[in-house]
Amino acid sequence: MDSLLNDLNIVYLQAILLGLVVGSFINVVVYRLPLMLEQQWLADCAALLQFTPISQTEILNLSYPSSHCPHCKHHIRPWENIPIISYLILCGQCSACKSPISLRYPFTEFICAALTLITVIHFGINWQTIAALFLTWSLLTLSLIDYDTQLLPDNITLPLLWLGLLISLADIFITSTDAILGAAIGYLSLWSMFQLFRLATGKEGMGYGDFKLLAMLGAWLGWQNLPQIIILSACTGASVGIFLIVCRNHQRDQPIPFGPYLATAGWINLLWGEQINQIYLNWEGFNWC
Repeated sequence: MDSLLNDLNIVYLQAILLGLVVGSFINVVVYRLPLMLEQQWLADCAALLQFTPISQTEILNLSYPSSHCPHCKHHIRPWENIPIISYLILCGQCSACKSPISLRYPFTEFICAALTLITVIHFGINWQTIAALFLTWSLLTLSLIDYDTQLLPDNITLPLLWLGLLISLADIFITSTDAILGAAIGYLSLWSMFQLFRLATGKEGMGYGDFKLLAMLGAWLGWQNLPQIIILSACTGASVGIFLIVCRNHQRDQPIPFGPYLATAGWINLLWGEQINQIYLNWEGFNWC
């Protein structure tokens, strides 16, 4: 028994360390991917309009240039790049110019480690865990990018959609039929709401990235779970929106990214969707009695 507990503790510690490392990489993706997309869009526009694009000062991708301070360009040394620990050692400041380091970096690493640990505890050690972790990390990345830029990059959502369809062949979470229907219904449901809202108000209520994100969640979790995901995300988004308008003087016509709420609802459904459905069904049965 003691040996089993020790083995579990080692697994959980490894999950935390893995989550911290992945969280550090997510910080890089969240910061650089929107800039990379902007560079690509400018290059595409230049090619379409047949003019010479403004020369880029440096090549930018997820691996180059190496991590550096955005203020003084000080290159981050290995000991300055340890998740959370380096932030504490440096007291939240660049070692060269003493500019403040955003609390966002250690916060993302901590959240990623916590989500990784919860996922491992929930699923145990199996193929479901590997797939669930990959989906969890991707949803966290999409949430942060959408929060910052109101973009849900196709570079992440579309490959994940296809991956969800492919892993359904192995029945890891759902069958292929449920995955295909989930992807189609997920996209069409929000697309239909978008069209109806635009006809009624003349405004666009959400972006096409939200349609693709829900289609991706449908491909992973099945069409049966889409109503729960939509309800959870809508209730959470509405609550946050009301709070921002009432308490933070948020303008009613100022858009609020919906991707983080969809991603959060999808992750909750991934882990506890069946339990939530059972609670609802039992509550309904109790009311009818």
